[in-house]
Amino acid sequence: MQAISEVMSHDVTVISPDDNLQQAAQRMRDQNIGAIPVCNGKKLVGMITDRDITIRAVADGKAPADCRVSDVMSDQVLWCYEDQTVGEVLQQMGEQQIRRIPVINRNMELTGVVSLGDLATRQTASTDSALEDISAPIAPDRPSTGRQPTTRH
Repeated sequence: MQAISEVMSHDVTVISPDDNLQQAAQRMRDQNIGAIPVCNGKKLVGMITDRDITIRAVADGKAPADCRVSDVMSDQVLWCYEDQTVGEVLQQMGEQQIRRIPVINRNMELTGVVSLGDLATRQTASTDSALEDISAPIAPDRPSTGRQPTTRH
């Protein structure tokens, strides 16, 4: 069984909860990504996406230079352990309909991120079932967070 650490991206762009949204947007632009793990040191405390910036800040008239990442980030994030199997993580991603998931060690420190693309190109198990689950419409009453929310440490 292949561990998720064998297929995840190790070189991950992160941002601090105290940084502003302009800095987050610039990192997303520079790295050509749409989501950044938010870390306090090495501890994962949330995620911020381009959609978070647009919907929770810009749409409300908040100035990106004056608004902190912690004001709009999602602080309850589905994550996985680096020693979980690819199959377990694929199942989590399918059940929660997410395309990328932060990877942490047993000390709750971010060690990487794995995306559906990483799984499709770097491992042997089929991603078809997870892709179908991720792409299915979400029921209105379904919670949007995962089974293991992160907390601020």
